[in-house]
Amino acid sequence: MRVALHTRLRPGAEAAYEQAHRNVPPALVAAIRAAGAERWTIWRSGRELVHVIECEDYERLLAELAELPVNVARQARMSELLEVVHDYGAGGAEAGLPVVWEL
Repeated sequence: MRVALHTRLRPGAEAAYEQAHRNVPPALVAAIRAAGAERWTIWRSGRELVHVIECEDYERLLAELAELPVNVARQARMSELLEVVHDYGAGGAEAGLPVVWEL
């Protein structure tokens, strides 16, 4: 399955956000893959971020990452940089952007 998400950076957080993604902890990358993600791409336009996640089961991905210490720490850091955050809670699976058109 493929899921698209939207988040937004806080004003002035662009450089810190990009730096944080140059140093994603290997343990987090391994956990994301183990939870079923095949790809996770993030595009940035100014402060707007669009994430596309390709995974087996998005709800399972969120559930497996929600309480994982390496992800909890990462999300705490990301919440300092984001004005609109990603929700790893039970409602997070419903936060995907609706498909409007597809070729």
